[in-house]
Amino acid sequence: MTRLVALSVTLLATVMVVLAEQSPENQSEEPDSFEIEPPILKENLSAESPSAAPAPDDDVARLEKQLERAKRNATSAERLCKIGVLSKMEVEQRFLRVARCESDFANARLAQAKEEVTAQESQVATGESTKDELEAAKIALAQLTEAAELAAQKRERTELDFAEANLRRQEKLLRLGSAQKSDVTRAEQKLAELKAQKN
Repeated sequence: MTRLVALSVTLLATVMVVLAEQSPENQSEEPDSFEIEPPILKENLSAESPSAAPAPDDDVARLEKQLERAKRNATSAERLCKIGVLSKMEVEQRFLRVARCESDFANARLAQAKEEVTAQESQVATGESTKDELEAAKIALAQLTEAAELAAQKRERTELDFAEANLRRQEKLLRLGSAQKSDVTRAEQKLAELKAQKN
């Protein structure tokens, strides 16, 4: 009997300790706090403020890397489509991404060339540069302007082709019962928007 009483007292004391630990006073103010801090993101490590615009050279280099990556992804996409890993739509999206990256890269290079011409003009005015250097910068600007226009035309054409293919795809899926009328309507609206922008 005394053993039973001692065991009951021990059990009661254990329950009291557990309840005391779970009381609101003993809980931390942050109930979902973690022992491990999350890693710092690379975007937050820059010394500049987040609202500061990147330098034009950095922007051009970043866009060039994006373009190279998009081209690599697009070239592998056709092979992956043939073996059944990717759908035809995903392949089309990768080629659309290449056209967009080419256009963005061409526009960034054009902006950089405009800044170069402006800088050359001010240097010619102060005598720090020659007129030949200014003429060379203007020729480069004219070439980059033409390249940017061609890239923009290619982008518009690719976006329009993709929108038309998507509309045909959605209509076919609707006939098969795998799509909804709203999907077809969205595809029609997107195609109409692109055609309106082109005209």
